[in-house]
Amino acid sequence: MSPSPAGPPPADGLLSAARRNLRELAHGLSHASHPPTPLLAGSPRRWLRLLPYAVVVALAAVFIPVTIQVLAADYGVPGGLAGALGVAQAAPLLMLAHRPLQAWWIVLTADVLGALVLLGQEPEPGTIWPWTPPAVVGYLFVLLALGLRESRRTVIGVWLTTGVAGLLLYALASARSGGNGVLLFVLGGLVLVIGAAVRERSEAQRRLVEQETISEAERAQRTLLEERTRIARELHDVVAHHMSVITVQADSAPYRIGGLSEEARAEFASIAAGARESLTEMRRLLSVLRSDGTRGELAPQPGLDRVQQLVEATVRAGLPAELSLAADVAEAVERGGVPQAVDLTAYRIVQEALANVVRHAPGARTRVSVTARDGHLTVLVVNDSPEIPGSALETSGTGHGLVGMRERVRLTGGTLDTGPLPDGGFRVAARLPLPPPQPPSASVTPEEP
Repeated sequence: MSPSPAGPPPADGLLSAARRNLRELAHGLSHASHPPTPLLAGSPRRWLRLLPYAVVVALAAVFIPVTIQVLAADYGVPGGLAGALGVAQAAPLLMLAHRPLQAWWIVLTADVLGALVLLGQEPEPGTIWPWTPPAVVGYLFVLLALGLRESRRTVIGVWLTTGVAGLLLYALASARSGGNGVLLFVLGGLVLVIGAAVRERSEAQRRLVEQETISEAERAQRTLLEERTRIARELHDVVAHHMSVITVQADSAPYRIGGLSEEARAEFASIAAGARESLTEMRRLLSVLRSDGTRGELAPQPGLDRVQQLVEATVRAGLPAELSLAADVAEAVERGGVPQAVDLTAYRIVQEALANVVRHAPGARTRVSVTARDGHLTVLVVNDSPEIPGSALETSGTGHGLVGMRERVRLTGGTLDTGPLPDGGFRVAARLPLPPPQPPSASVTPEEP
């Protein structure tokens, strides 16, 4: 068995990692990590979008004349050269709004050239070197802009480059150095940390808002799917009842009706077989819709005949509610003139609307009305504003209860209208289609002998 090849020596691994880190730092210093868009460009307010431009213009307007004045008066730099250095060191501040990394390169180069120029001048008492006071303050503004916009790798590279530049200038003329090279290195690191912390906090808040938006959308979609599954299970009971009746009628037709031909008997047998097959397919589909361990409900599906009980239970829970059920609707429910899907949908709408009033407007007077007119069943639930403002059991509603209402109403081909009222209440109005009335069967008068 041949020995496994030995790994690279530790020294080679360290050198490889160092070279990789240096390449990453160099890439970060030469490539901006953001597009050339100004800070706060995505703000909905116009004055916030213009604020970065106003700040950089103000900085340039202040630092250009101050830098030129300090170089000429305090350091004895000739006027033309002082003007050129002052513009080179302060004018790039105009780029901080959209290109801070490029501005940093220009300012750093100009500050180093300015330090070399000052070496040829006779030092005045009280002056500092290699960085002039305006250069230090302006450089800190540049570093702050970098911390707010660039990645952590770029920020570290900028900080190290600043320290290396100060160290090289100190080695070049240590007698002239007043220690502000170290001061700029320390203050620059502090400013970069503050800017990076603000940027990372802002990004974390933005990602949190995006995640909350995604979670809310997923929650709404999950609620919609759960409601559709629930509706499908309930409709199974409705349709299965009718299919069972069809099967029984088709099977018993040859025994109830005498004198049927063989073709008629075969037709009834085919109808019964098709109905049984449809029932089997429906039960198979329903088993897919049910979650694991969920058993079907054994109680019959509720309808408008149980709305009175629902309202009475709500009143016992402390909500003053009134019910107005039209006589023709009650009669139609008793004789089965309301389709079961519409009957169930109307009950569920009243149930969900009353539950919403209990959660969001406890104690509010509520009126429930069910009428039939122009071939439609109208379900209206209106509540006043709560007796005690701010007493809601749930202060923020998700609107997921309305999702189920809309799905049920859409299933029946009706319309749903919901929304707040001017007095602080809320209104839920559903309009569900009813089948056209059946013409009365004509009575047959036996002929007299």
